[in-house]
Amino acid sequence: MPQAALFDVDGTLTDTNYLHVTCWWEAFRQAGHRVAMCDIHRAVGLSGGDLVAHLLGEDRDREQDGLITAAHKTLYATHFDRLSAFDGAGDLLRALAARGRRIVLATSASGRELAALRAAVGADDVIAGTASSDDVSAGKPAPEPVEHALEIAGCPASQAVFVGDSVWDMRAAVRAGVPAVALLSGGVSRGDLEEAGATAVYRDVSDLLARLDSSPFARSG
Repeated sequence: MPQAALFDVDGTLTDTNYLHVTCWWEAFRQAGHRVAMCDIHRAVGLSGGDLVAHLLGEDRDREQDGLITAAHKTLYATHFDRLSAFDGAGDLLRALAARGRRIVLATSASGRELAALRAAVGADDVIAGTASSDDVSAGKPAPEPVEHALEIAGCPASQAVFVGDSVWDMRAAVRAGVPAVALLSGGVSRGDLEEAGATAVYRDVSDLLARLDSSPFARSG
């Protein structure tokens, strides 16, 4: 039976969370909203529409939603040629693939953004597929992105491990019945990640790679 390693991308494999915070802050500012960066940071990992709703609330002017998300995409796209992966990201994916894991990305990114992120990671040779925001009706923390990643991998939840950096990642994995591993590289606290369902927490991809033999990847499957 196939086994899978499912990965979030922003803040997990790539050092992009704070770029998102800055671009969302400017997008909100352009629309006339003052939103604290710390609040935006805690919402990173949600899909664009869900992030706007989460931060502006139900009584917002919903006609602005599309303008705000479009502004964020435009601002973030200016960084595409400079996006960087965390040290060890590609090495971790290849190490897991060498151990028989099917590598699938589960991310809210899509289109040119996803292509830029994959280029930054530089491990397309071992990535079996991607469950993007274009493929599901509801993003994290709903389980659909993780469930779709399992379908791509051809793997049951019991034979997979999900790796992410946000509480939304952890909640999505738990709801899909997949053990969740958290990384601190996205800037979220260990306590928040554990409360959201993380079974193990590592500093970053390099730390997880160094301790792979004692990680949930060694215990599952």
